[in-house]
Amino acid sequence: MLNTECLINPELHGIQPFSKGKVRDIYDLGDRLLIVTSDRISAFDSVLPNGIPYKGKVLNQLSLYWFSQLTDVCRNHLITAEINDMPKNIQEYGSILAGRSMLTHKVKMFPIECVVRGYLAGSAWKEYKEAGTVCGISLKPGLKESDKLPDPIFTPSTKAVTGHDENISFEKMTEIVSKSISEKLRDISIQLYTTACQKALSKGIIISDTKFEFGWFDNDIILADEVLTPDSSRFWLSSSYKPGKSQASFDKQFVRDYLESVKWDKKPPAPKLPNDIVQKTAQKYLDAYRMLTGKDLTV
Repeated sequence: MLNTECLINPELHGIQPFSKGKVRDIYDLGDRLLIVTSDRISAFDSVLPNGIPYKGKVLNQLSLYWFSQLTDVCRNHLITAEINDMPKNIQEYGSILAGRSMLTHKVKMFPIECVVRGYLAGSAWKEYKEAGTVCGISLKPGLKESDKLPDPIFTPSTKAVTGHDENISFEKMTEIVSKSISEKLRDISIQLYTTACQKALSKGIIISDTKFEFGWFDNDIILADEVLTPDSSRFWLSSSYKPGKSQASFDKQFVRDYLESVKWDKKPPAPKLPNDIVQKTAQKYLDAYRMLTGKDLTV
């Protein structure tokens, strides 16, 4: 049985908070940020009362892995993840932060989630069945659930502070961040996705879809936030992949399926997860990390 200890709400006294998300707590260090990834888990826009062991470390260290793999495609916001290279007041919390934090540049984030889809799954499959489109993009008829698309498609969305992100057209995106920036974000996103898919497939994992976030720093577009984790992506086992049905995944769909099974009305507060669901979910995160990186998580 896995360790059930979780870091739900980090307490870093004397360090200025910057923002708090569903999973990450961000602290302001002037021209830099400290990003701490907790073990919190959210589903249907609610944070669940109990966390998932190791989840924060998996998300943080998988992002670090992908940052290192994708530098030829796009710069990223990472400065260091080594506690000993961080400011002294951060090092005091090394026992809490080790493995689950990174020091980054403070960038001006674009208010767009850059989603790339390579397979027909989730909400995309639902829309396709009803209208023959995905986020308004027409696709050829006759596709099955989980089919690989002829080419990856870019389906941006807004970044909601609370509630759901809203899918938007590329044309709408150009009104928010300009046409030239939109085209660059689209092209970089598809290149990142394509490069990552090739690497992941060689490790036995299909990346069905993912989302990227970018910011503006030093007169350049750079990759920020988390990258290609089970929270931001849909991972499938390539050895069991079979179009025409939903696929077993390494993401938190397992938790969503459980919450659907208990008929939760999806209104806060969310129900507590039973221990067996917590344990199985933690194992999925750990398995994804091990398969993609080729090593066990450093805990």
